[in-house]
Amino acid sequence: MDDLGPVVKSAAEGRSPAAGATRSSGRTQAILEVAVCSGFPTQLLLGAALATIGLRAMGDAGNLSFGYVVTLSLVDAVLVLALIGFFLRARGESLRELVLGGRSSRAEARLGMLLVPALVAGVIAGTALLGWLAPGLRNVPENPFESLLDTPGRVALFAVVAIVAGGIREEMQRAFILRRFEQHLGGGWLGLVIFSTAFGLGHQIQGWDAAILTGFLGAAWGAIYLIRRSAVAPMVSHAGFNVAEILLALAAAGSG
Repeated sequence: MDDLGPVVKSAAEGRSPAAGATRSSGRTQAILEVAVCSGFPTQLLLGAALATIGLRAMGDAGNLSFGYVVTLSLVDAVLVLALIGFFLRARGESLRELVLGGRSSRAEARLGMLLVPALVAGVIAGTALLGWLAPGLRNVPENPFESLLDTPGRVALFAVVAIVAGGIREEMQRAFILRRFEQHLGGGWLGLVIFSTAFGLGHQIQGWDAAILTGFLGAAWGAIYLIRRSAVAPMVSHAGFNVAEILLALAAAGSG
């Protein structure tokens, strides 16, 4: 029996380089998939493409262009969702399993709706707290997106954007990226910290206070996904939160 030791050791050593190469290849592929589906490359490319047809982010008055925001958001949502589906199929993974997990979609949707008031209240309280503790973080006096809500038609279309590009696209994107971190990049909770930070920074145009609160919102939705293994509740609560924010902005403008 002792004579088998060198044989077993040699066999194990022979397998190790191949196994290590496979793991390294999986990590590299996961990093590329996360980067491509992060939204930054696709939005940069789409922004350049829109500029070639004369559609730019800022209008002549220096405010955001409604057509640009809507077009970029919806086209980018379709593109990112298509990329996620492609990468999942390439690895033999199920989109349905990523989104629904093993839970009832109806029950998860109810949970998502129940979370909306708590999230809205949390953001209102968080905004007040940051304004008291660090007023300098409010470096953007008015949310630039609020100026886009000047007609009922625009409000309705912007609500569609908030649901599709926010609730659906961003939560599928978050679920996919967290899955890749779980599989190859150090764990889902590490991915949650990294992606939530990036998610918040991506909203810096609305002010540093909004960026911080948005980062925490992203962390909350990501934590729900990691715990429940279903993206339905985050999707519904994110979409509901976005619509609630639009309604609150309209109410504030009306009262002003």
